[in-house]
Amino acid sequence: MATGALDAERIEEITKPGSGDFEELRTSLRGAILQPGDEGYEAARRIWNGMIDRRPAVIARCTGPADVMAAVRFARGRGLPIAVRGGGHNVSGNAVCEGGLVIDLSPMRGVRVDRGRMVVRVAGGALLGDVDHETQAFGLATPLGAVSATGVGGLSLHGGLGFLTRKYGLTADNLVSADVVTADGELITADENHHPDLLWALRGGGGNFGVVTSFEFRLHPVGPEVWMLLTFYPAAEGRKVVEFFRSFMPQAPDELMALAIYWNAPEGEPIPEEHRGAPVIVIVGCWCGPLAEAERATRPLREIAAPIADLSGPMPFVAAQRLFDADYPSGGRYYWKSLYLRELSDEAVQFIHEVATERPTPFSTVELWALGGAVSRVRPEATAFFHRDAPWLFTIEANALDPATDEANIAWVRRRYDDARRFASGGTYFNFAGFLEGGEELLAQSFGTNYPLIREIKAKYDPENVFHHNLRVPVGKKGA
Repeated sequence: MATGALDAERIEEITKPGSGDFEELRTSLRGAILQPGDEGYEAARRIWNGMIDRRPAVIARCTGPADVMAAVRFARGRGLPIAVRGGGHNVSGNAVCEGGLVIDLSPMRGVRVDRGRMVVRVAGGALLGDVDHETQAFGLATPLGAVSATGVGGLSLHGGLGFLTRKYGLTADNLVSADVVTADGELITADENHHPDLLWALRGGGGNFGVVTSFEFRLHPVGPEVWMLLTFYPAAEGRKVVEFFRSFMPQAPDELMALAIYWNAPEGEPIPEEHRGAPVIVIVGCWCGPLAEAERATRPLREIAAPIADLSGPMPFVAAQRLFDADYPSGGRYYWKSLYLRELSDEAVQFIHEVATERPTPFSTVELWALGGAVSRVRPEATAFFHRDAPWLFTIEANALDPATDEANIAWVRRRYDDARRFASGGTYFNFAGFLEGGEELLAQSFGTNYPLIREIKAKYDPENVFHHNLRVPVGKKGA
């Protein structure tokens, strides 16, 4: 039975405590079942982005694959809408649905390092910090994001950019295998020898194909210390900084991952008093190569102009991964959009600077990620993630704490995103994507020539579109 067509009265009947349907669900799961009014429900329905305010009929707090299998079968058999929550950090809010069933993987946070095979097995609800804690005990890492509270699942299924990307590729590029509960409630393993088409789709194609209960990632020697680049320049120097960044990063070693961020300087030490809270442009980066080479390799980015503060230096990799946690608190108001840029012309540099001068809150950012490196050396058709040749990713992030600013912040992002499209190579990075406006046109642009195959794999593994509360990839071939 396809999901998503039930009315509220029928959903209430199915999920009513004491009913046969509800008791079947409750007895088939080891994990907790939460409904409106239950202790813990309000906390469980809340996710990182405070803009998302949805009330599912029931939340299944799964403790393992068996719980997930039972929850999928229950929901599918009754036509209940399904959302899947991993870490719950996705800005679009796909982790929770209105009036349906949330399969909550957040109790499943186990991480196991296999040093012999140089892989790490990660449960579907694990956070980046969980993985870094275990892998860094052995001086190992897999490429992940840049905020430790981010969920591994959503990050990797949509690509995965972070401080190791130029050296070791996307998170998705390092996915070796995955355990997946399919739309019929069966558990299968996708790897190079079993369901390789599904593994291909999971490497950047989103959560459209099933519920991933665990991931296995390739590991690399990293740390325990890396060199973090953190140089603050006055925002007035923004054009000069971006112009130098434009010329420097395409020739930089893969060991250096960097981005330029228009932001406001932190309050307090070690920022000089006269610059605290003032608009700045920050060069943020990570050198994961030999520490003895870091100072020389990063020096040009630290001397573009007279910095107001240069906090660069060696630090433990686990600390580097937590560096920006406090700037993205749970419950904040987040609305982001992103575009891949084909080039950084002088006009584009001027445009980015102008957008930055309009940031509506001190917490909002305008960012330019330098891509290339290992990402660009993977063929676009090798994984579902398509935009391999894009040298830059441009993001506009409205970040706030006050709900009263939502309307103005969203309007700013949408307007400037539309303006920026004239510089774009097409598509968006789905981990930095508003509320996924744009429909199938945006999907087709983002997946490029991979899109027809993504649709075919969707039709193969989820022909009735059970998992539709995500990127909403239609089943079948494009145009069918």
